[in-house]
Amino acid sequence: MYESISVYHVDFSASSLFVSKFGVIRTFFFLPDNEVNAMSRSHPLQSQLFPPYAAALCGGAGLLLLLLALCRTAGLSDAPSRLPVGLCLVLLCALAAGLLFYEDRRPGAALFSLLPIGLALFLRALCLEHMTYDYQDFLSGWASFFRENGGWAAVALPKGNYNVPYLYFLAAISYLPVRDLYLIKLFSMLFDVLLAWGGYRLVHRLSVPGSYRPCAAFCILLLLPTVVLNGAYWAQCDSIYGALCLHALSSALDRRPVGSVVLLALAFSFKLQTVFLVPLWGALWFAGRVRFRDLLLFPATYVLTIVPALFLGKPLGDILGVYFGQAAEYSDYLTLNAPSLYALIPYGAEVDTTLAARLGILAAFLFTVGILLWLLLRRDRLTDRALFTAGAAFAVGIPLLLPHMHDRYFFLADTITLCWACLDRRRGIPAAILVQIASLGAYHAYLMLRYAFPMAWGSLMLLATLIWTLFCLYQEWRHGEGGPVRRRRPPAV
Repeated sequence: MYESISVYHVDFSASSLFVSKFGVIRTFFFLPDNEVNAMSRSHPLQSQLFPPYAAALCGGAGLLLLLLALCRTAGLSDAPSRLPVGLCLVLLCALAAGLLFYEDRRPGAALFSLLPIGLALFLRALCLEHMTYDYQDFLSGWASFFRENGGWAAVALPKGNYNVPYLYFLAAISYLPVRDLYLIKLFSMLFDVLLAWGGYRLVHRLSVPGSYRPCAAFCILLLLPTVVLNGAYWAQCDSIYGALCLHALSSALDRRPVGSVVLLALAFSFKLQTVFLVPLWGALWFAGRVRFRDLLLFPATYVLTIVPALFLGKPLGDILGVYFGQAAEYSDYLTLNAPSLYALIPYGAEVDTTLAARLGILAAFLFTVGILLWLLLRRDRLTDRALFTAGAAFAVGIPLLLPHMHDRYFFLADTITLCWACLDRRRGIPAAILVQIASLGAYHAYLMLRYAFPMAWGSLMLLATLIWTLFCLYQEWRHGEGGPVRRRRPPAV
C-alpha cells in the first residue's frame, strides 16, 4: 500500500529505487522526511504520477474491485434494494475520485487512487448484510418506528437517544423502498468518503506543495480498519462527526475561522464526542486564529440544527436532554469495553464507582486546562503543526481519562493520528499504530464477544501514545518544525 501511494515523487537516485523481478519499485515511504520535502520543492514536475501504465493498471484494478463490489450487491438478501445499493456504490466511487481530482489535478492522480477506492468499497460491500446487536436492538427499531409513524411527523415523538440531526436522516429514509440496514450503512459510508477528504485537506494544509502525503491520507483513511468496521460492519455513524471535525480543523488552520466553528458545531450536533476536540478552539483563539465573535457561531449553529425538530413539535427539553441522558445511561460502568485508564482496574476489584468517576472527570479537566494554559503562555510561537499536535493530544487524552467511555470513543484519535502518520512518519506512525491496535481491541471485544488481548494493554498503549504526543508537542513548540514561526496578533474580542 505504501509503495503504491509513494509514486507521486520521482527520484532516479539509487537510494530510492531498487530492482526486483517485478520491475522498479519506488520506496519513498522509506526516505527521510527532509529528503522528500526537498524533493517536492526542487522537482515540482517530478510530482506527477509515473509511469503512465502504472496509473492505468491501478485504475483498471480499482474498477475491477468496484465490479466485484457490485456483484456482491447483486446477491443481497433484499431483492428490491440491490439496484439502489449498487448505484450508491458507483456514486460513492465517483464522489471519492472526483474529490481527489478536485484537490489534486496532477495527471493520473484520481486514476491511480481508484485502486484503494475500489478496495475500500469492495470491503464495505462485503459487510452490508451483517447485523450487530446495536442494529438489532436499537437502530432497526428506530427506523421501523419512523416508517410506522409518519416519517417526519415521528421526529416529535420520544424515540431514540441520538440527537435530532440523525433523527432527520431516519425520518428521510423512512420513505424509501430500500432496507433500513443498507441505508444506514450507506449514509455512514458517504461520510467515510468525506472523512477521507477531510484528512486530505488537513494533511495538505500542513505539507509542502506537491507532496504525495495528502493522497496517502485520503486513501489510507478509507482503508483504516476502524473506519471500515465502524460504518459498514457495525452500522454506526462516528464517521459523521469525525469527518466534520477534520474539516473544521483544516479550515481553522487554513485561516477560515467562521467555517471551522460552524463545522465543529455541526459535528457536535451529531455526536457528543466532538467535545474531545473542542478545547483546541480555545488554543486557536489564544493564537489569534479564531475571534471570540466567531466562537459565538457554535451555539448559533447548534440552535439552527434543532429548529426543524421544534417546528415538527419536539419539546425543547427532549432535545437538550439527549446528551445528558447519554451521559447518565451508563453511569454505573467506569468503562464499556473502552481502553481508558479504568481498564487497568482488575476485574472484580472493589471500587467506589462514583468516587473513581469523579476523579477521572477531574483528571480530564485538569489535563485540558493544563494543556490550554501551556499553549496560552506560548501563543506567540504556536505553529500550525503544534496546534495540530495539541489536537491529537486532546483526542487521545480526554477519552483516556474520562469515565463511562464506550468502545468507539477513540474514533477521533484513530483518524487524527493517521493524518499525523501521513504528515510526519517518524513521530506519527508509532502513535497511529498504537491507537489503532487499542481501538481494534475494543472493536473486537464488542463485535466478536471476546477479547483479542486484555483491555489493559490497550489502555497502556494509549497512555504511551499520550506521553509521546505531549513530548512531540513540546518539540514542535521548541523547534518550530511546523514551519516558520509567525507572530500572532492578540485574540480579538
